[in-house]
Amino acid sequence: MKKLVRWVRIELGLYRNSKYETQYLNETNIRTAIYMSIVVISLEIWMLIRYVDKRPGLTFLEYFDGWTNYLILLSSAAISLTFAIRFRVRENAEERKKSIAGIVVGLLFLLLDILMFVRFVHVRKNMSFGDLFDESKYLIMLTILICAYLVFEFFFSSISHRSAAIYGQFLNVLFALICLGFGIETSVYDVSKERQILCFVTMVIYAACLLIWKPYVSIIILSVSFTYFYKDWKPIMEAYDSPYAQKILEANQINYLTFWIALTMVSISIYQQRLSEAKKDENLVAANKHLRKLAVEDELTGISNIYQFVQDAEEVMMNTSEPRIYLFINIENFKNYNDQFGYLAGNIFLKKIARLIKKTFEDCPVARQAYDHFVVLAHVDGVTEKVNSLREQVISINTDIYIDVNVGSYTPQSEMSESTVLTSQSTSSEQEMKAAGKMIDPRIAIDRARFACSLLKHKYDKHYMEYDSKINSDFHKRQYIVNNIDNAVEKGYIKVYYQPVVWSESHTLCGCEALARWDDPKYGFLSPADFIPVLEEYRQIHKLDKCIWETVCRDIQNVSSQGMHPIPVSLNFSRLDFELMDTATVLEELVEKYKVNKHDLHIEITESALTDDMGVLQSSINKLKEDGFSLWLDDFGSGYSSLNVLKDYSFDVLKIDMKFLSSFDSNEKSKIILNMIIDLASSLGMYSLTEGVETEEEADFLARVGCGRLQGYYFGKPMPLDQIIEKINNGTYVIKRLV
Repeated sequence: MKKLVRWVRIELGLYRNSKYETQYLNETNIRTAIYMSIVVISLEIWMLIRYVDKRPGLTFLEYFDGWTNYLILLSSAAISLTFAIRFRVRENAEERKKSIAGIVVGLLFLLLDILMFVRFVHVRKNMSFGDLFDESKYLIMLTILICAYLVFEFFFSSISHRSAAIYGQFLNVLFALICLGFGIETSVYDVSKERQILCFVTMVIYAACLLIWKPYVSIIILSVSFTYFYKDWKPIMEAYDSPYAQKILEANQINYLTFWIALTMVSISIYQQRLSEAKKDENLVAANKHLRKLAVEDELTGISNIYQFVQDAEEVMMNTSEPRIYLFINIENFKNYNDQFGYLAGNIFLKKIARLIKKTFEDCPVARQAYDHFVVLAHVDGVTEKVNSLREQVISINTDIYIDVNVGSYTPQSEMSESTVLTSQSTSSEQEMKAAGKMIDPRIAIDRARFACSLLKHKYDKHYMEYDSKINSDFHKRQYIVNNIDNAVEKGYIKVYYQPVVWSESHTLCGCEALARWDDPKYGFLSPADFIPVLEEYRQIHKLDKCIWETVCRDIQNVSSQGMHPIPVSLNFSRLDFELMDTATVLEELVEKYKVNKHDLHIEITESALTDDMGVLQSSINKLKEDGFSLWLDDFGSGYSSLNVLKDYSFDVLKIDMKFLSSFDSNEKSKIILNMIIDLASSLGMYSLTEGVETEEEADFLARVGCGRLQGYYFGKPMPLDQIIEKINNGTYVIKRLV
């Protein structure tokens, strides 16, 4: 039953439409009124011409007595058409101005209306007030229609688009009522003259079907119109004293009811169709609005996103002479907050942070870049005080978990160009420097502020870092590394240096570790500390590692081709290597390409790589093990999950981190721990290797406690292949292969 009631309510329109649906239907009616008005104007002009042509002897004023209804309908159609055109112009125009032509049209028809009114009253001066009012009701409606239009025209610029559409619907109602009244009176007159009721039929179709009303309104309009017309039509038909007239009346009653039903169904169908179009259009508009909102607004916090920030920053920098500074804000320890309270609480926390930043840097472009990172284009004056104030507010939000703020800044006007920094030759004036600062891409400025902020990591006594010339030099070096790694690999700037690994008992050579070096034509000899962290951060490390692997395989092939026995070499694998390429397949292809014995390649995997996500690496490591490669666990003891790693993975060699030897002489605990680790490795069936050996005392101790292999500057620094071969040839190193 409820479903039936709901269906009836929907079909009859007995519910409140959304604002958009109402607006859509109103505007559709206004557009429809254009065509309806043109048709009515054409018909009425034709009827007026016929009327005047058939009555050539009448004076000018006498014409108003017989064809006032024609003029009323013509005037209402003309006003409706003028309004509809002005509404469409207003809808598309950038500026909303009054139209002299529109006002003139309204005033002319108002004068015509007044003239018709005066003549109408004069001719019917003997009528009672009630009868006079009843006969002049269409003139009154026309007057209201014209006055409403003129009000709209005079206040054209201040009326909202939605209000204008409501105005149009009101005018359409008056126009429809005038059309219906004209149709009824004209057809009643035609029936009395033994003519058809086509005028009534036409006007009902115009008013009820062309214009869109809610179904229940259409039913009311049609029912009232048909009833009113039938009330005047039936007596006329009955007055004809003829059986033929009675049969016509009976037949027409059936046709009349059928026509009412048909028009009602058509009206409901048209309304439902247009309403469906309105709903689809509303959904499309809502989707576009949401997309536009996403294009400029951060979905979580409600402040600008980075794309909108870039546009705002460009506009600010081009239209201000006041110095500005870019800030990159990082919420320190936010990951732990998420882990403790969950992501929902973390999102609420980020919203609070966003509001605090926006309030602290009022009237400044503010955006969330990503995750827990925010950016601001702030005023230089007072920026330090505002940063400190923001820190205090953020820290005070939650006292259960330590949360802080790190901020990196970049001032465009204070930074010289990259070439100037590198050559220290500046010829730019201060004005030129500031102009260059204004033109800098905000994304580059943000990246530099972010880089300054990244330098605060692990500096717990400092929370604000300004991008200066030294940082600028480091920053450009980082960018150079990322942008030129492919070129360095292709041009052979990446070199392999080999560091000896010796047996602890005899100090004879048992292998080498392959280490990367970058000999760059611009920056010279780059340290691994310069480029390896950068390549890992930008997920380019696999390009370097693959280059090193291939160079080592090529070197082993060259050594073998010269009749020398190759030295076993250990290769470093990054965690990202397993993500960014199929390491097992790549290594197999290199072994096949250079005809290298797998026993001459040892794979070093750092402990930290295995603690992030065991599932990601497990299958690849197992595949390498199955393929016959020796697996080494590198940097053991540098992380927090070493014992879990030993439990979950099977390695051939345990490589002990050099940090254990950093306090060898002064801290007896180091020796105890080293001894225990070596015993643990032996118990698990692994060989042990300690790196970072720099003194004879360290070497002797490690040999006594059973560490089988040693590596460090005491036995040799990393060196090119030709140097290590030379040392082998001159007897500095004696080779004893691993077993």
